Amino acid sequence: MDLLKITTFGELKEARYRTRGIKDEIRANLIHKLKNRETAFEGIIGFENTVIPDLETAILSRHNLLLLGLRGQAKTRIARLMTGLLDEYIPYVEGSEIYDDPYQPISWFARTRLQEMGDDTPIAWLHRDERYTEKLATPDVTVADLIGDVDPIKAATLKLPYSDERVIHFGLIPRSHRGIFVINELPDLQARIQVALFNMLQESDIQIRGFKLRLPLDVQFVFTANPEDYTNRGSIVTPLKDRIESQILTHYPKTIQISRQITGQEAMLAPEQQKAVEVPDLLKDLVEQIAFEARNSEYIDKNSGVSARLTISAYENLVSAAERRLLLNNEKKTIARISDLFGVLLAITGKIELVYEGEQEGPAKVAHILIGKAIKSLLPDYLPDPEKSRKSKRRNPYSEIIDWFGQGHTLSLLQDLSDKEYARQLRSVPGLRELVREAMPKADEKMHLLLMELALHALAEHSMLSKYYTESGYEFKDMFNSLFNAAIDEDDEDSFDDNDIHR
Repeated sequence: MDLLKITTFGELKEARYRTRGIKDEIRANLIHKLKNRETAFEGIIGFENTVIPDLETAILSRHNLLLLGLRGQAKTRIARLMTGLLDEYIPYVEGSEIYDDPYQPISWFARTRLQEMGDDTPIAWLHRDERYTEKLATPDVTVADLIGDVDPIKAATLKLPYSDERVIHFGLIPRSHRGIFVINELPDLQARIQVALFNMLQESDIQIRGFKLRLPLDVQFVFTANPEDYTNRGSIVTPLKDRIESQILTHYPKTIQISRQITGQEAMLAPEQQKAVEVPDLLKDLVEQIAFEARNSEYIDKNSGVSARLTISAYENLVSAAERRLLLNNEKKTIARISDLFGVLLAITGKIELVYEGEQEGPAKVAHILIGKAIKSLLPDYLPDPEKSRKSKRRNPYSEIIDWFGQGHTLSLLQDLSDKEYARQLRSVPGLRELVREAMPKADEKMHLLLMELALHALAEHSMLSKYYTESGYEFKDMFNSLFNAAIDEDDEDSFDDNDIHR
């Protein structure tokens, strides 16, 4: 029988349809998915053996949930995916503000309608997507927003005293009856508002302006919080914390591979970008490594965290920087380069919280430092370690390159170089091509060019070359000559440009 064709309470009873509490409903649907080996939280990557089992355990226990973790750890996404554990449609008394269960009406409207009309009471159907409500906790949130308030206009129009429940204008939580209600950043909610919440969690009481109403709401509560907020900026009042039965800890991706999967899933690239710009695995790993370096950096506040949104935005910017260069040079296809990471700076600087030392350096320089550390970390997977090669008794594969720069030569890799000019510049450095061919003989020519650029950055990170960040790209020079020139110019204030960063 098509349930959606049922339009009255009598027909609902004839169909032997029985409603259930939302926690029982979510639990039953999860059990069905687990038995059939179906994924309950599609698109959540990296939590398969940690967060998801804890979450499923809490749901089976019919608990309200607190998702505790740093920003960008998919807390809100997890909460939104819980709608997939709801029945597709549920019946309610048509016209009810709070979607009353016809078998267990709690509002004055639904009780009166069922009493007057009985089996002829009209029934409507509510889709699961409409049973999700989300509220960001901010200091200006009021009891009226969440629970409700007395409506003086309604009282005057109906000529009712304020003690009558019909004059109440329901807030978000009563309107989430038989649904999922999510409060993001719970510690930011004022303590007095939290007190109003725990009354609802435990006693099902609504208190508005001294008027007490027993309203047994059926709500699945999900709260999210940042540990920094939890301990410093704000706190969860003890009675409320005690009534949230399960606390689930989230975390950042533990490996580069998992982080890449998340970025690949979430990055929003235009179809033409995907066709025109090739991004080698080296650069994909490099983007992810930047976030890993940031989470361990002494310049960045670890309590604030480094969101997964950093790598997603960084990857989108990397592709867009390569696309911009392609368009400027009227080319049809290109491969992303390390010099395209200039575009990534936009994503890094806005998504990191600096400590005092970081503020002293400035966000732009910290971003360059993170990129440099990421290059240094990934280098051994592709090319010989310059430091070990220098100390080795064998021939140093970098010596010819370093000697060439020592003779006073420089190399500029500007952001907007065409593919042809980019290749010409790199091939002009003696020993560079031979280095990468020996290290990665099976790689194609495009990959060789990328590795040639990587080698130059690696030498700079190991203080064997000097690398300048200019407004238009990178410039590589001999380290000794750069230090010598810097010593000559150290008294010349005009020689220093705040927009340029020198390594």
